[in-house]
Amino acid sequence: MFKLQENQTTVKTEIFAGMTTFFTMVYIIVVNPAILSNTGIPFEQVFTATIIATAIGTLWMALFANYPIAIAPGMGLNAYFAFSVVGSHGGIDYVTAFSAVFVAGIIFVILSLTAFREKLIEAIPDNLKFGISAGIGLFIAFVGLKNTGIITSNPDNLVGLGNLHSPEVLLALFGLAVSLVLMALNVNGALFFGMIITTIAAFVTGQLSFDKGIFSLPSLPDGVIVANPLEAFVDVFQHSLYAVVFSFLLVTIFDTTGTMIGVAEQAGFMRGKTLPNAKNALLSDSIATTIGAMVGTSPTTAYIESTSGVAAGGKTGLTSLTVAVLFILASFLSPLVGAISGVAAITAPALIIVGSLMIGHVAKIKWNEIDEAFPAFLVILTMPLTSSISTGIALGFISLPLMKVAKGKWREVHPIVYIFAVLFFIQLAFLPH
Repeated sequence: MFKLQENQTTVKTEIFAGMTTFFTMVYIIVVNPAILSNTGIPFEQVFTATIIATAIGTLWMALFANYPIAIAPGMGLNAYFAFSVVGSHGGIDYVTAFSAVFVAGIIFVILSLTAFREKLIEAIPDNLKFGISAGIGLFIAFVGLKNTGIITSNPDNLVGLGNLHSPEVLLALFGLAVSLVLMALNVNGALFFGMIITTIAAFVTGQLSFDKGIFSLPSLPDGVIVANPLEAFVDVFQHSLYAVVFSFLLVTIFDTTGTMIGVAEQAGFMRGKTLPNAKNALLSDSIATTIGAMVGTSPTTAYIESTSGVAAGGKTGLTSLTVAVLFILASFLSPLVGAISGVAAITAPALIIVGSLMIGHVAKIKWNEIDEAFPAFLVILTMPLTSSISTGIALGFISLPLMKVAKGKWREVHPIVYIFAVLFFIQLAFLPH
């Protein structure tokens, strides 16, 4: 099934590679529930939903695409869901917000079955793509700093430095330092092991306790949240969540496709600019996003941490299958993960570091060309300052065509971008946001 001999690999190598990928990305089962539970979703619901979405997407990748790429709820998209979508648009709750994710997932599946997904990626300028990734990085790093009290609200200047002597801030700084040292030493799973060491420190200092034990059977307290697809579409229309759906769709398309290409390049799967069996690979995250929304988690994406497994020798879907099995086994650790995620200082270092990795895209922006640079700058600036990823994307799409027209370069802009610019302008000017 996995064509091990054809790919010049062995069962032992693939399983070890899968374990490597798992340890580099398992932090998501702590961080994702910690972020999404801010909306009122039961922790156990998000924890189990995270594992369900991860297992389904990664198993699809393993069995139908035969690639060593793991799928899981995306960082940045979970923060967008928790802090920008829920409570906005007239105070919508998380159930309605999951309807938007579900609709985005359905559209995502349809696009993945056609060539439109690839054309959409080609139509949107690279500098906007880089700006979106960098802006999301700043946003989630900001969330991590604020959740731990390293920065606090300041009536005079919006934000200010927190109390660096508080136990929680000291624990967060300790966790950040440990994780960064491990990353500097190129330790596989640096974020995960940094989180483990910080957890031990939190327990020793009395900031963490395990009152509910460590093991339990997986559960979904809310059951299936999006049970009726028709109602999900009705919710989107009633609350005018078009921009939310589009933002989920846009970011996930760029994130997943870019990550898949990056991992495929490292593993030697690319044939020129073509990825063999791309349709099944692209379907993995769209199907996982749809099912994940039904049970209670934000959109999924391909994980760049998959490169660690490739570096360890992973070349086939057996690596992904190993990752999926390990996540399923982790589903029995809900009380342990719940206690850990309840201490923001344990999970915040991962947010801050992932944010620093994402901001690296600014190096690819053409800063010497104002019509390319300013729209990207506007995206990066407004995402953290407005606490809204969709607002940042909207302003970028509106400003880029205006700049291009002013420079006499209107022919360089794809018609799709003009359409998006008009839609985003209507959304910002006339619809609730």
